[in-house]
Amino acid sequence: MPDKNTLYYGDNLEVLRGKMDDGRPYIADQSVDLIYLDPPFNSRQDYNVLYKEKDGSSSASQVTAFKDTWEWNEESSLAYHEVVEGGGRVSEVLQAFRKLLGGSDMLAYLAMMSQRLVELRRVLKTTGSIYLHCDPTASHYLKLLMDGVFGPDSFRSEITWKRSHAHSDSKQGRKGYGNVADILLYYTKSENYTFNTQFIPYEQEYIDKYYRYRDSDGRRYWLDNLTGPGGAAKGNPLYEVMGVSRHWRYSREKMAKLIAEGRVVQSKPGNVPQYKRYLDEMRGVPVQNIWTDISPINMMAKERLGYPTQKPEELLNRILSVSSNEGDLILDPFCGCGTAVQVSQKLNRRWIGIDITHLAIGLIKNRLDSTFGVGIRETYQVVGEPKDLAGAIQLAEENKHQFQNWALGLCGALRYGEARKGADRGIDGRLYFLESKGGDAKQIIFSVKGGRNIGVSEVRDLIGVLQREGADIGVYISLAEPTKPMVREAAEAGYYTSVDGSKYPRVQLLGIEGLMNGTQRLERPLHVLDVTFKAAPRHRPKPATNLSLDLT
Repeated sequence: MPDKNTLYYGDNLEVLRGKMDDGRPYIADQSVDLIYLDPPFNSRQDYNVLYKEKDGSSSASQVTAFKDTWEWNEESSLAYHEVVEGGGRVSEVLQAFRKLLGGSDMLAYLAMMSQRLVELRRVLKTTGSIYLHCDPTASHYLKLLMDGVFGPDSFRSEITWKRSHAHSDSKQGRKGYGNVADILLYYTKSENYTFNTQFIPYEQEYIDKYYRYRDSDGRRYWLDNLTGPGGAAKGNPLYEVMGVSRHWRYSREKMAKLIAEGRVVQSKPGNVPQYKRYLDEMRGVPVQNIWTDISPINMMAKERLGYPTQKPEELLNRILSVSSNEGDLILDPFCGCGTAVQVSQKLNRRWIGIDITHLAIGLIKNRLDSTFGVGIRETYQVVGEPKDLAGAIQLAEENKHQFQNWALGLCGALRYGEARKGADRGIDGRLYFLESKGGDAKQIIFSVKGGRNIGVSEVRDLIGVLQREGADIGVYISLAEPTKPMVREAAEAGYYTSVDGSKYPRVQLLGIEGLMNGTQRLERPLHVLDVTFKAAPRHRPKPATNLSLDLT
């Protein structure tokens, strides 16, 4: 069993069902306290594009990973039959969906989701909770599916989160109500679950209406009822206070103490005394199931990373604060850019994240580094990435786009453009840095080759791109070792000189094996600010009560 927080690269169904060499599962039965998942739904709509590059195109690796997943084909048909043949409520629900939807893409989505939800129920503790984040396109189907997997009695709430502002597209011919909300389906595995009530501030209108009084110190208060509800029938004591006899909610002793503290007010003789309730002593309004107080990630948000499906940390902060405690284990099987992982780390929760693209895994690693410092790497592990040259070769043969994303991640670079001929203009990745605050961004461009046949012409091509783009450093990453003519050609390109006078080869040839074993690395100024990934705000976490993972 892993003894560290863990990022898994791979299909989450394979990870959830996967076993270690000794036969133990990657994630054991009833080991997870809280699950948050925000699965993609590919209905060929804009909101389903998982990741967009700077030129607006979708990442080829992500499209490759998911384009067939939610289509009705042989794979989704097998998923459907597997769940149906497993029996139980979820089988009955899926069969009903088949009658309603036929062999549609929606049925494919529900069949694939049902496989994963069954596994998620297995790993969830009896006291655990699960939040399924979705949009109104599929939320009604998913709610029935969740009823089938967890049981109708396990449903706790349907939360509506206002994720965007009102649309102003009626002039463009839009007919219908604007979709500005996401749905979170909240279920628990049993009636014994964690729920830490959270509060939000009162609205100003409410404060002005009820807390309209101020004392000599300027503290706002309102006058509340002191009489005991239900009177004598509820056992409330009868006695006189300030000339008024009533059944009161407090004992004589408690009432005398409140009067001595100045907390009992009689507006005029004969009126029923009232309790002075101060605004600054109130916790606020308990959070309800409509969330309008959490803003989406906008263009100016400090935490914005450029990942279109990124959810705000405040949203995950609320979910984790309500449904988990310090030291609990959090699982996000569609972790994307890692907001649930990030918030889990901040709140001293243990965590497991799973994603099917190296792009997402690389982004999460950089996000953790920028927030917590590089020392955070010692507290977690990544499972599923190539561990040696043979693994890198296998990845390159199976999926060249994923290989490129992973190779770029070895240098901390970010993928650029679609990975098809001509679309990237000779650039597979970029890395930006600043020589000084407020200065112009410097640029390193990358070319990644997963084939075994390489030659000097590719170095010349990189030099041409370097000149065309006005970039400062060019890096050629390859599986095969560079030839001597390639090395000589790279040396002819000269050096980049930093502001402190240090020099770095303008064209650098890096081998995958050397990057993996540490004998080679990207040479660049280390005193500068890396701005390739938008840095998350720095965080100094509280000492964790227990960050080891006991998944047995």
